[in-house]
Amino acid sequence: MSDHEVGQVRRFWEGLGLPGLVDVHTHFMPERVLRKVWAYFDALGPLTGGVEWPITYRHEEDERAELLRRFGVRAFTAMLYPHKAGMAQWLNDWAVDFARRTPDCLHTSTLFPEPGVETYVRRAVEAGARVFKAHVQVGAYDPADELLDPAWGVLAEAGTPVVVHCGSGPAPGKHTGPEPIARVLARHPRLRLVVAHLGMPEYEDFLDLAERYVEVRLDTTMAFTDFSERLAPFPRRALPRLADLGDRVLLGTDFPNIPYPYLHQLHALERLELGDAWLRGVCHDNAARLFGLPESRPSQGSPGSPGSQESRESRES
Repeated sequence: MSDHEVGQVRRFWEGLGLPGLVDVHTHFMPERVLRKVWAYFDALGPLTGGVEWPITYRHEEDERAELLRRFGVRAFTAMLYPHKAGMAQWLNDWAVDFARRTPDCLHTSTLFPEPGVETYVRRAVEAGARVFKAHVQVGAYDPADELLDPAWGVLAEAGTPVVVHCGSGPAPGKHTGPEPIARVLARHPRLRLVVAHLGMPEYEDFLDLAERYVEVRLDTTMAFTDFSERLAPFPRRALPRLADLGDRVLLGTDFPNIPYPYLHQLHALERLELGDAWLRGVCHDNAARLFGLPESRPSQGSPGSPGSQESRESRES
């Protein structure tokens, strides 16, 4: 990717007075698994809604991690997920090694409804997992499956966030939508659930859950981009609710599996015009607080601070 895009991404967060970005929804996984994911996107499989989906950052693993660093992403994740039983533990073992050699990656683990899931989830938490990923659409399982119940309990007790693709976008699954995950939250109301993609396309239903449960958060992955607005537009009447939940909205991008430049996700959030304080929280501080990273504290009105004319012009240039 060009130095021009790197410079534009950096100007975006510098103009907000931030020390960088925290992206809670990026994908790193064993290379042979990732190649199969890309092949699925290339084939316009049913889980992508049959929509043309070119992968913008089809690079080798080291190049992808280095590009995030050049963008100024201070911390990112390795969102990995199984599609069948017997796969999660193997992915978790890989993730331990990836986190060890990639210190700016938040150690990520996953789970699947199968015998032994509580044991390997507890083991992952004890090994330092900072975040979990669950993909209800790809895994085609009910998140309220009794097999998963003790694992959700472990994560709730540990306070470990779990990013869950539980919305029905880009194509519905048997167990997607708000109702199945609502049953999980009814049993585990302190679960630190991060709803991927703002719950696309059932945005307002997932806002309901975030308003009901104080530990529910939402990530912005692909939301508000031109690509997603054509397929599942966010209802503008719900923007005030999203603004009110500003301290529980987290930047996610789906890097590298996105059909547009990384910068576009940032601009899509900026053009909502919810204010620089909201953007600072979403792009850095909310996730920094969740994961125990240093937060930004720019002084209002100083050169380059969010409220200054210089700041706004730097992002627009």
